[in-house]
Amino acid sequence: MDEPEEKLVERAKEDPEAFGVLYERYVDGIYQYIFYRTGNRLDAEDLTARTFYKALGSVKRYTHRGLPFSAWLYRIAHNLVANWHRDRERRKTIPLDVLVLTSKERDSAQQVVESNERVEALREAIGRLAPDRQQLVILKHTSDLSNREIGRVMGRSEGAIKALYHRTLHALRKDLQRRGF
Repeated sequence: MDEPEEKLVERAKEDPEAFGVLYERYVDGIYQYIFYRTGNRLDAEDLTARTFYKALGSVKRYTHRGLPFSAWLYRIAHNLVANWHRDRERRKTIPLDVLVLTSKERDSAQQVVESNERVEALREAIGRLAPDRQQLVILKHTSDLSNREIGRVMGRSEGAIKALYHRTLHALRKDLQRRGF
């Protein structure tokens, strides 16, 4: 039976094995979030490891405030990714491993080209959004967080997240239509 998260976090403050259980619960979601923010598998792996290393070093100071432990982890990941972007030029390439996986799933070269064009157009459109809107789109589509939890990660109210998401989708749709998609 799964131990309730709040008790597990309290145990993790003293027991590294309990933190390991938290790691197993959340590593995939944190990795996906970071991958979509960096577009690079190796950097995503590195930043995911750094997220959990930082969390392990700070877990004793963690205080439960009614939101899931994952919201705290996403906040750490967000800060690390923001620093990563400040230190590097923005990357606008699709990693080779994504192209290889995509091509295995398609029947023809034409479908691969069309699919890659759509993916790249969407990536570019998301990349043209303001950083807070990029973060919102990625959190919405890579995590199981509610609007309230996303608001906590981003430092906004649940209502502000709903409104921002609606405006962001509208802006993405207009941008893609203007570019012929």
